[in-house]
Amino acid sequence: MTTPDQQALTAALGAEYAAVYAYGVIAAYANIDRAKLVSEYTAAHRVRRDATADALKSLGAAVPAPDAAYTSPFVVDDPIPAAKLAVAVETDCATAWRAAVETAGTPEVRRTAVEALTESAVRLATWQSILGANPATIAFPGQP
Repeated sequence: MTTPDQQALTAALGAEYAAVYAYGVIAAYANIDRAKLVSEYTAAHRVRRDATADALKSLGAAVPAPDAAYTSPFVVDDPIPAAKLAVAVETDCATAWRAAVETAGTPEVRRTAVEALTESAVRLATWQSILGANPATIAFPGQP
């Protein structure tokens, strides 16, 4: 039987797996001026992915393997679609972590989820700003 914490963390881990994969695509097509940013965000998702897997293990839950590949919701072949993919990825992560905040059964998991949601929201706002969105963020990131 899975606990609410295990379910929340498993769903969030799926989003983090997809984010790490997508940032490989983003890195290939992003504006060269964004290389440091893409590298930083990729590393952040890897750290979050690993910490989430460790949290699942500590709860005695099985850690699902990542998919072999992930499909982009649209063709990414230059810097604008790459930035739009980053927006999609951060939106997906924010949505998964917001759900984890709402369903967490322990303060520890809720705290982790709030931190992860905040990080995703900041990255999302950065990409939205790069794309010229106004406003660059919304009041409740990750809200379906």
